[in-house]
Amino acid sequence: MAGEESSAMAQHGRTTADGRVPMSLLWGAAAAMAASAFTHSVLGERRLVQPLLRIKRGILSSNLPRRVFRFAWHAMAVLMLLSAATVAWPGTPRGLIIVVGAGWLATGLVNAICTGGRHIIWPFLAGSGALALAGALS
Repeated sequence: MAGEESSAMAQHGRTTADGRVPMSLLWGAAAAMAASAFTHSVLGERRLVQPLLRIKRGILSSNLPRRVFRFAWHAMAVLMLLSAATVAWPGTPRGLIIVVGAGWLATGLVNAICTGGRHIIWPFLAGSGALALAGALS
């Protein structure tokens, strides 16, 4: 009976009888986070990093800041992928998923406000966070 109850709860998007979070929303959140990472890395390199690194004045006249800037840009994408893995990993504590989801949602909303909604990535950031929160809180 307990196994049937757990299966029925999981199908309806609620926490399973043993307290686990249903995975479908979390897999969606992870996919959106991975898409954000890819978009950030590829489009950001083309549209922001390369044009900025063509400037050879001020702080960008030195190689170290130029290397640090490119490294930090792509390190952010790696951290996005780690967030995706954390959210999708079976058995991740619900509280950690909530923290990650809230961080992504807040980042997306602040990005939207600061850019007047013109930055391409804000819906992915906010959507990723919303999916993670929905998965963790269902």
